[in-house]
Amino acid sequence: MFGRPRVEVKSPAQLELMRAAGLVVHDALALVRDAAVPGMTTASLDALAESAIRRSGAVPNFLGYGDPPFPATTCISVNDEVVHGIPGPRVLAAGDVVSVDCGAAVEGWHADAALSFTLGAARPEVQRLLDATEEAMWRGVAAVRPGGRVGDVSAAVQAHLQAASRDYGIVRDYTGHGIGSALHQPPDVPNAGRAGSGARIVEGMALAIEPMVVLGDPETETADDDWTVVTADGSLAAHFEHTVAVTGTGLWVLTAADGGRARLEALGARYGGP
Repeated sequence: MFGRPRVEVKSPAQLELMRAAGLVVHDALALVRDAAVPGMTTASLDALAESAIRRSGAVPNFLGYGDPPFPATTCISVNDEVVHGIPGPRVLAAGDVVSVDCGAAVEGWHADAALSFTLGAARPEVQRLLDATEEAMWRGVAAVRPGGRVGDVSAAVQAHLQAASRDYGIVRDYTGHGIGSALHQPPDVPNAGRAGSGARIVEGMALAIEPMVVLGDPETETADDDWTVVTADGSLAAHFEHTVAVTGTGLWVLTAADGGRARLEALGARYGGP
């Protein structure tokens, strides 16, 4: 009988390398968000991110990933594209909802994060979707506890989104994941589930928590490029992600500039960074 896949436990030194990668990812995402304006192509934004990552001495870990190999440094998904959008000649327009997912590795140790924003002022219902998705991510992060279960994270994400609006569809076909010496590794971290279920959380674990939420039905389809995931009903989507590590003193959000201290403490979770 086959056992469950083993969860990778990181040493403090390995988490430091992941933190270095996480700061690179944070800066690349901030650069793309600040540079995005109507008239730019998604390919030009991707080029900015790749240049920033390489200048930092890190490696873009999305580029060449998977089968078929992903052809870019970032995933840039627009409007009804949920995740894995391939940057290219698409020209961004005012009002677009843009989700950017980015990863980098330092000395073979990975970090992964994502954010969503609009070009120009967002319609109220769109801004509420973005706010709810980001807050759900943080509720999931704050639910990480040594001795707890991955299902505690899933339940926290789901509970916040269901309380925020009945109009939100939680995408279940794609999940968060373990991360460390590989970009994706066990355990999966669903965005809906039952508290007390799933893999046990232990010190040294690192998780990428990433709710994907739509203003409509959560059913998705994959485009002909074999990568881009779109909503089946054409509804708008949002995506936020952080990489969080469990240390001996609490939680350390490796892809947040302040290590997640402010949001963790506001949510009653213990900060575990330096």
